[in-house]
Amino acid sequence: MFEKILIANRGEIALRILRAAKELGIATVAVYSTADKNAMHVKLADESVCIGPPQARDSYLHIPALLAACEITGADALHPGYGFLSENARFAEICGEHKITFIGPKPEHIRIMGDKIEAKRTAKRLGIPCVPGSEGAITNDVEALRVAKSIGFPVLVKAASGGGGRGMKVARTAEDLSVALSTARSEAKAAFGDDAVYLEKYLEKPRHIEIQVLGDGGGRAIHLGERDCSLQRRHQKILEESPSPALNAKERADIGGIVAKAMREIQYLGAGTVEFLYEKGEFYFIEMNTRIQVEHPVTEMITGIDLVNEQIKIAAGSPLLIKQKDVIFSGHAIECRVNAENPSTFRPSPGKVTYFHPPGGLGVRVDSAVYQGYTIPPNYDSLVGKLIVHGRSRTEAMMRLRRSLDEFIVDGIETTIPLFRTLVRNADIQNGDYDIHWLERFLDAGGMGET
Repeated sequence: MFEKILIANRGEIALRILRAAKELGIATVAVYSTADKNAMHVKLADESVCIGPPQARDSYLHIPALLAACEITGADALHPGYGFLSENARFAEICGEHKITFIGPKPEHIRIMGDKIEAKRTAKRLGIPCVPGSEGAITNDVEALRVAKSIGFPVLVKAASGGGGRGMKVARTAEDLSVALSTARSEAKAAFGDDAVYLEKYLEKPRHIEIQVLGDGGGRAIHLGERDCSLQRRHQKILEESPSPALNAKERADIGGIVAKAMREIQYLGAGTVEFLYEKGEFYFIEMNTRIQVEHPVTEMITGIDLVNEQIKIAAGSPLLIKQKDVIFSGHAIECRVNAENPSTFRPSPGKVTYFHPPGGLGVRVDSAVYQGYTIPPNYDSLVGKLIVHGRSRTEAMMRLRRSLDEFIVDGIETTIPLFRTLVRNADIQNGDYDIHWLERFLDAGGMGET
């Protein structure tokens, strides 16, 4: 097992990793920018190292500073969390070159799955169902029109690199296609430095279903069921639940089995998530995230398996001891991502938290690095924390979520808690009857009114 882990991240995920490491008896090192000197994970870690100014490129994305922090403290492993350098294959390689264990997948898997076109080719080869679309990058408008006509309009133009909805445009007709291509290419170039795009069939009312996997790099891999992440705004997830209200037990077992078999075939190492669009009983591969996900707690709540703990043990060389038959799904879990944003306009609201009262009680978990008196800096994402609830049924989980949201108080800044309080009282959400476009339709129709 490792002697000391450096946590190359911030916020709630840094705290989550720190807790898992401490429960394994491993010493921890926090790194922080000057904007995060008062962060909770910095206060709780065994050691801490300042790695630069607030700008992420000069601190959390600055590889020499992270390597120096490992050398100074004697850390023999590094956990990247999510975001920042977590899916940077070259960073994983550099860690290995410096005898630092990267707690994550093999660099080749990060590289393959980081290229959306290569990821789709790999998924097809492994027998994972894919959305109909181009075989590779689209080189010109003539080729794009030929592919679009072959799969049928509407089509989705997508950036080959990156994610988060950037470089993604819908073309409903042949007339729309040229503009969608040029706009997507421009966005992709600006965001990712790569203007390669490809085409996929655009599904009108799909759900977003993702399968959690664990593998030990030696050919053993399992799935831990699905998460339904269909409640989204601008392709950003805001609420996740498990199991999905849309799937039955056979569908869950079938798609989980396909994914686990694929992970065994490529000898996948660590935690990962294979993401799909689901419509009319069919699954269509979108991408694979080769890291821990923001929404991993819902899987932990219904399986009782600590995913970060397993990540660390696998990276340390332990074989995966959990067999598929050992994974028992119990009850229902829902997660809300509470952000420091105006609940109607989604304008960021950084600042000092003057009062913080998280909810509690049976089946309630709050993953947050915020505390009363803490100042949320404007330099990073706006996540305040994640509220996760568990119940014996979806109905019980929804009622517990409703109660917990009414207890959750964050003063001094605006948050999205009022949005969630509205959503959990909506009949479609209560019935699980929503798709990836539902929230934007709701907001466009004035569902939140004036806030």
